Amino acid sequence: MGHPFPIREIARQAGLSEATVDRVLNGRGGVRESTVREVRQAIADLDRQRTQVRLVGRTFMIDIVMQTPERFSTAVRVALEAELPDLHPAVVRSRFHFRETAPVKELVATLDRIARRGSQGVILKAPDVPEITAAVGRLVTAGIPVVTLVTDLPASARLAYVGIDNRAAGATAAYLMGQWLGDRPGNVLTSLSSGFFRNEEEREMGFRSTMRARYPDRSLVEITEGHGLDATQYELVRAALKRDPDIRAVYSIGGGNIATLRAFADLGRECAVFVAHDLDHDNTRLLHEQRLSAVLHHDLRQDVREACRIVMRAHDALPPAGPALPSAIQVVTPYNMPMAAAR
Repeated sequence: MGHPFPIREIARQAGLSEATVDRVLNGRGGVRESTVREVRQAIADLDRQRTQVRLVGRTFMIDIVMQTPERFSTAVRVALEAELPDLHPAVVRSRFHFRETAPVKELVATLDRIARRGSQGVILKAPDVPEITAAVGRLVTAGIPVVTLVTDLPASARLAYVGIDNRAAGATAAYLMGQWLGDRPGNVLTSLSSGFFRNEEEREMGFRSTMRARYPDRSLVEITEGHGLDATQYELVRAALKRDPDIRAVYSIGGGNIATLRAFADLGRECAVFVAHDLDHDNTRLLHEQRLSAVLHHDLRQDVREACRIVMRAHDALPPAGPALPSAIQVVTPYNMPMAAAR
């Protein structure tokens, strides 16, 4: 496990004691395999970040805690690490706590460990449930500011929310769907990863209310709890298509779009219009192949930069500023993809 980093830096990055890191690095016994993986991940994170930031001076260690499919957590990691060099005057380092799906108690345990261990801030994407709200309160009581990213926890003590106006995004999807379907018959499948994420709930509300107002004769069919994971999503979509032979369009709120399209193809069904969210690697490829009609995107680099700046302001490292405005909603088609995604 070769590396150029002091044990102290690895321990801080991993959130472990120096003694534990020393045991791992020197191959001593009495260490769980999960702890070994944490040390390896910390070294990998440091190796990526050392080419972008100086590991000296005033350092802000921020914990990124997210329950989300790997494709989106990867996009957030890449966006954040691309922004690190410009987050002056302070140096910002990041620890990542990502899981695709997990019981709420595991997320709460992660947040409580951070509260005990200490952190300069937490950027959080989590379900809007009372247990998470309470855990955010404990972080804030411990002096750790919390910023919600992409999906909000409005009843919590979080400092700010950074992301799009999700209700407006859903209304935009409904407008596009109605325009592109036109007078053609057919029902619309709406797909959520989970009903416990406020951003998805608000997108669905914006979509449903706008469809009802503008296109009252168009029926909507909802599936949920696929968690954006391909295997689960495939089965949910396939079952919905078998139940309803009139589904011919999709508004994907929660992801799993490759699996959704595979279910259509396996049943010999056409998806005439498909509106999705976020330019992750799956959706970028599907747009290139013109299998998605449009992706509602927001600049993740801008979002993570703003989230970090909010944390820095909480520690008086930057001048005060007004409340964060919603991120711009970009309607991306195969013909106007951002340069970074088009490559």
